[in-house]
Amino acid sequence: MPAYRYQTHHALTGELLAADLLLSDVEFGLSLNATGDFSGTLAPRFAHLLPAQLDPGNTLLTAERDGTLLWGGIIWRAQPEGPAYPIEAAGWGSYLHRRHDVHGSLGGRGPYTYADPCQVIRDVWAYAQSQPDGHVGVTVDATASRAKAGTPAEPYSTEWWEAPVLGEVVDDMTQIDGGPQWTEATDWTATGRPGGRIRLGWPRLGTRRTDISFTSGVNVATTVPVSYDADEYAQVVIALGAGEGRSRRRAVDAIRNGRLRLEHVLEVPTEKANDRLAARARAERTARQLLGEVTEIQVLDHPAAPIGSWQIGDDIRVSLHDQWSDYDGWCRITAWTLRPPQGNDPEHITLTLARADRFTYGN
Repeated sequence: MPAYRYQTHHALTGELLAADLLLSDVEFGLSLNATGDFSGTLAPRFAHLLPAQLDPGNTLLTAERDGTLLWGGIIWRAQPEGPAYPIEAAGWGSYLHRRHDVHGSLGGRGPYTYADPCQVIRDVWAYAQSQPDGHVGVTVDATASRAKAGTPAEPYSTEWWEAPVLGEVVDDMTQIDGGPQWTEATDWTATGRPGGRIRLGWPRLGTRRTDISFTSGVNVATTVPVSYDADEYAQVVIALGAGEGRSRRRAVDAIRNGRLRLEHVLEVPTEKANDRLAARARAERTARQLLGEVTEIQVLDHPAAPIGSWQIGDDIRVSLHDQWSDYDGWCRITAWTLRPPQGNDPEHITLTLARADRFTYGN
């Protein structure tokens, strides 16, 4: 049975506060373009640890499995509820949702015109951690992209009188057409404190993996039945680009495949190039012609795909064969949740999936 260990550190100094926190009912995980989360329960007899070692908003929490650091973040809530003492934490990115731009343009780093969104994300973290008592030990990947934030007509800016939430600036960058993707990681620093890392990926996060797989009867324990939903289905995509009225750019990509005609309108108001608009329409039509999707599986720690061998954003071959499913295809991991063993209940690892061919990437 794997051994789990949970530690707490002071968020500013990195001082070790609790070397082996005894928690039950633990669940934690990571997501694509979102902060990770953690929940657990402290036994009432250890309530004396509060607030010195579990001070919400001032304490880092880490989770290790057999000596491997899997998760890190900040404790935001530790409050008794009857006989229970639940603890809630969130990943490093949650810190930016408690911080605001109080100087404007991220302290003079903007406004941004044709800026790389990856650089804007780095600037957000640099600004947040440059303020007094604001450094939590987070680094951001040096990834570069060819996506653009802001134009000469409409620069991307943040105004001090609006006090924008820094986390929402990061969200803006990931929502730009062809923008980067991110997730979190945690490592031990040279000083022995946990350090957060924002993993940036462009044109995508993760990669297609041929060395690991998930298969019924091998390392898949349970699965949500394959979903067949035509709400998003279409053989005809009408892409609308830049411009207004009769001068608006338009591209239509359509096929006939013996099914009832279904259409979808794709709004791309910033696209001025006809060839790129047509490529977007084609990619969207291809993605929308897919029926049958696996949204969630519960997997086992197995040599076919050991825990820690896969990452957020990876494409992995999934083969499911049971009384409800007969599926074989590439799926992308968009989130994972791990529940350690509890009493007679074994370890549970749940993966949230999406069809890999539903995703299109910038270039």
